[in-house]
Amino acid sequence: MTSTAKAASSAILERDGRFLLVLRRNPPSADMYAFPGGRAEPGETPEQTALREFGEETGISARNPRLFSTYDLKTHATDGSVNSYFLLSVFRVEADRDVVAEAADDAAAVGWYTVEEIRRLPVPQSVLECAERLEREAENR
Repeated sequence: MTSTAKAASSAILERDGRFLLVLRRNPPSADMYAFPGGRAEPGETPEQTALREFGEETGISARNPRLFSTYDLKTHATDGSVNSYFLLSVFRVEADRDVVAEAADDAAAVGWYTVEEIRRLPVPQSVLECAERLEREAENR
């Protein structure tokens, strides 16, 4: 497997202290809850990827992406070789308050979760880190 990073983006939508998460159907985070997101298509900016994937997975048209965090995500095979390598750009996004999320594309389910609930869900470490950081920032406002 190549060690060149593939670009991926995800998007954080927060409403009243709850974060919109999707239950992933496919690797690399199958059967885990995560912010909507996925791989970049050729020629896309990270912002475009975040908005496209968010729409595909939730049916919500998000806007105004603002870079929040980046992650080097590597998964390893049992022999130690790199299985997958993604450079993940995580954005905060906005959407109309009255739109309802619906699971689509590779999302098996969608839901709104507090940080406390996220701590009990199977989530990638990056999701928990972002949610906890946003909770701290909200408390310090």
